[in-house]
Amino acid sequence: MTETPILETALPLATSGDIAVINLESARGQSWNRFQRYPERPGVAGYIVEQEQMTLQFLSDARALDRLESLIEQLVRTGIEPTQLALIQAQVASTAHRFSEARDYLRAAEDYGRLPSAANRLLLSIDQACGDKLDTLLESRRQIAAESGRLEDLVPLGSLLADLGQFDEADSIYKQAFRSYQDVSPFALAWVCFQLGVLWGELVPEVQSSRAADWYRRAIEYVPSYVKARVHLSEIYLEDQLIGDAEALLLPALASGDPEVDWRLADVMTAQGRASAGKKYLENAARGFEALLDNYLLAFADHGAEFYSGSGNDPGRALELADLNLANRPTLRAFEQTYETAVGAGQLQAASEILTAATLRWGASHAFSFSPLAECGTASMGGSDALLNELKGAKDDNRP
Repeated sequence: MTETPILETALPLATSGDIAVINLESARGQSWNRFQRYPERPGVAGYIVEQEQMTLQFLSDARALDRLESLIEQLVRTGIEPTQLALIQAQVASTAHRFSEARDYLRAAEDYGRLPSAANRLLLSIDQACGDKLDTLLESRRQIAAESGRLEDLVPLGSLLADLGQFDEADSIYKQAFRSYQDVSPFALAWVCFQLGVLWGELVPEVQSSRAADWYRRAIEYVPSYVKARVHLSEIYLEDQLIGDAEALLLPALASGDPEVDWRLADVMTAQGRASAGKKYLENAARGFEALLDNYLLAFADHGAEFYSGSGNDPGRALELADLNLANRPTLRAFEQTYETAVGAGQLQAASEILTAATLRWGASHAFSFSPLAECGTASMGGSDALLNELKGAKDDNRP
């Protein structure tokens, strides 16, 4: 895979991202007002779930999760039709990464009758998030995307292909998503750009940072307040020593309350030699992560583990969170994170056991051949002395 310019074709035009965010906030408020007056009216609660999910995804407003929990409490009191209630409960549980609970709600909904197509799509998303039945899932994703040709179905297919290590096809599917889009909302297009940034900046075996940066910039052009895109792009700027650019990118996102913004700003301040300011941002980040973990542990366990493995400097806490995330969603990426975290924490026996479990679950997959875990080999399964020596070497290499 060679690094090439990405913007070989013009991307679709869209409404101003700033105006779209204002419209989203206005529409969300109207939906809540309508719900307070007519809570039992079909469709209103489902629309609120979609709007709150967008608020969480693009604006990193974690209070959306609080509002969704409040929505469930109010729906239960209204005596809403049981199937509709179970489906909304499943959506909210999935949004908070409580996947087992979400599956329980879908089973409850199925007890009342055949699941609607939206519920089946949610079940596919849960399987994908948990790394379950991926071969069957790929077949279903291909069929759905071929039948609809819509961006909403092509992007999950591209994401799944990336998870399976089929990177070039994933890139092609994302480009097809652009061509299929017939609307003018910038959110969907920003979402595709962000996925392409992650693909080339994090998932491929040989990262192409400039290519990823171009896609993150495009995502921000579509939606300037896209917090995650700003955070990811700032990481590339920091690696490239573009410290001022990283700071300029992060400061407008500080009001979002996302602790990852404080974390990266702490790194910026440290790089600038501003130790006192860096310490303040780092403390804010730690408080922010703990607040999120207190309320939505599974939703933020992987992010918390990444923080405490890095600038948060608490390897034990990082491993605790990585273990939780792995138990909740044993994807290959979760195995990779937990393994690296265990090595960083000096828990070599635990790292050995994680490697063994990862090899058993993912070793035969195409994606595993691209994983850093594959480099450790399968010969050392079972925690042999050879593996422990190998891990000790890796740990030594990671020392400052």
